Amino acid sequence: MLISTASAYHIIGGEIYYRTVGFNATNGTYRYIFTLKLYRDGDFVCGTRQGCLDYFENPVPVNIFNSSGQRVTAARMMEIKVTRAIRDTLKNPCLAPQTIYLEVAFYESDTINLAPVPGGYTVSYQRCCRGEALTNIYNSEREGSTFYTVIPGSDSRPGNNSAYFGIDEAPVICSGLPFRYNYSATDPDGDSLTYSLCSALAGGTSRTSEAVSPPPYTTTVSYIPPYHGGGPMGGNPAMAIDNNGLITGVPDRSGKFVVSVCVSEWDRATGRLLGVHHKDILITVYNCVTRITASTPSLLNHCNDTLGFAVPITNNSVAGFTSTYQWTFSDGTDTITDSRNVFFHHFPDTGSYTVKLIVNPGLPCTDSITGRINNYPGLRTGFTISGLCRENPIQFNDTSSYRYGSITSRKWDFGVPDTPLDTALVPNPVYRFPRGGVYSVSLQLETDRGCSSTVTQNFRLYEVNPFAGNDTILARGQPLQLQGSGGEIYAWSPPTGLNNPNARDPLLNWNSEIDFVLRVSNQQGCFGYDTINVKYYTGPEFYIPNAFTPNGDGLNDFFRFTPVGIKEYAYFRIFNRWGELIFDSLDFRRGWDGYYRGRPASIDTYLWILEGTDLNGQKISKKGTVTLLR
Repeated sequence: MLISTASAYHIIGGEIYYRTVGFNATNGTYRYIFTLKLYRDGDFVCGTRQGCLDYFENPVPVNIFNSSGQRVTAARMMEIKVTRAIRDTLKNPCLAPQTIYLEVAFYESDTINLAPVPGGYTVSYQRCCRGEALTNIYNSEREGSTFYTVIPGSDSRPGNNSAYFGIDEAPVICSGLPFRYNYSATDPDGDSLTYSLCSALAGGTSRTSEAVSPPPYTTTVSYIPPYHGGGPMGGNPAMAIDNNGLITGVPDRSGKFVVSVCVSEWDRATGRLLGVHHKDILITVYNCVTRITASTPSLLNHCNDTLGFAVPITNNSVAGFTSTYQWTFSDGTDTITDSRNVFFHHFPDTGSYTVKLIVNPGLPCTDSITGRINNYPGLRTGFTISGLCRENPIQFNDTSSYRYGSITSRKWDFGVPDTPLDTALVPNPVYRFPRGGVYSVSLQLETDRGCSSTVTQNFRLYEVNPFAGNDTILARGQPLQLQGSGGEIYAWSPPTGLNNPNARDPLLNWNSEIDFVLRVSNQQGCFGYDTINVKYYTGPEFYIPNAFTPNGDGLNDFFRFTPVGIKEYAYFRIFNRWGELIFDSLDFRRGWDGYYRGRPASIDTYLWILEGTDLNGQKISKKGTVTLLR
């Protein structure tokens, strides 16, 4: 619990203090409760940094030492009782609205019993690390922190309650501007308090060690010159604190600065110093200077049908957090707002109106802009779609209307990817889509009042893709299982030889050539047709011609075999008269095109061999010759 390898980069300040809650007369001990406050940058996140923490650890250890620097007990664990966000924004109408976001965690110990001893006790918490890119400290991500408080000894007032800083705020400081900040402490016993700016303490005995170290604590952080504990921010005049705890100064540089404030607690009766308590805080200085700029659209065409004459007014100005905005409309009315939120202005009628925006009227940091609003509402957009099926053209009908003007142009986009011609300019176009699917159709409108609007609809186009199968040759007496596809409902015509003409895959028993037409449809009523031709020959057998003419006239251009009752093919090869293999394929539907090695084969007689297995499982082998003619 005493040594940690994680780096809590986000801890930017803190303090520890105590209160006395009683005295045990039986064993002569006082009962104390310790409170530790830690602050973190609420916007800091570790990302992918190894060993980094961007949350409050819970619990954390504190250590108690006597005046000789010896630990009097094991580390006492303190758990978080509450956390709170601390936010503040620069509230100046002439300056940029910079915002600080911190978080504070309050840790509290159990009741701890300590006997009064000479010299008292020092209670401390030490941790690495302070944060990244601090302006006044070298290598701040490796600098640790020490927060401590002192319990007076038996020779003083061991039943004391320590002073503490009860102010938990995030002041916004601007470079080049004077600031005054009350940082006074509270003492429950009413002791006298004095203040000083002091050096921030490093954690442990070295700047990169988190090992527990005893008091006195003299190892300070490494300040970047010219900064030091008594002048942690520079400026002209430099930062200072008076004996009432009021911090003043005029910072001259933006950045993040560690500031340590020490408060000395004095017994009013004896004038004796009871202890010194210190707290580290992070003060962020911003460049708050900004140019106030009024901004609203120079031209606004109000066309919306649902808002009537109520026009939404937008404010895009660059202004301070507390700026005011004066709007003057040429309908005889003015409006003053204190935010940049959209508001609605109700015009009395249609027309073209002038609007003027003044930011911070009456202040030196002011700006103005003038624009125009064309208030001609009543544009309704929409269209209907007629049709569901791809095989039919789809009808689109523009239902748009404009109450206070005319629609002057239309542009349809039917949403077909990679198709530049899927547009139309007429009110009610008809379009034939290339395929089924979901399409995003948009209609863009322009009016004579300068209004434009686009309406988009998604719609699903259904289609069927009928397929009755490839044309087939069968041996007489051989049955055929037809295989339709492409839809949900099937009808074969004629029903001749089919066991069920309304099935997707009816069984055919027939012996003469026949053509079937397959009608395929779906639940939406879309349909399509495909055909299949079935021929019958004596077989099983291979039918092979003895000549072909590959001259490109479309007649007898390929040499191929016709299988009848054959279920498997082993090979189909063609050789020239010298025994060279010039063709080898099982694609009987295409066959040999008369070319060899990319050039037309010569007119000659060629040898072919063929083997397959018929529907009865018998092998059939054939060989012969074919004459190539041109």
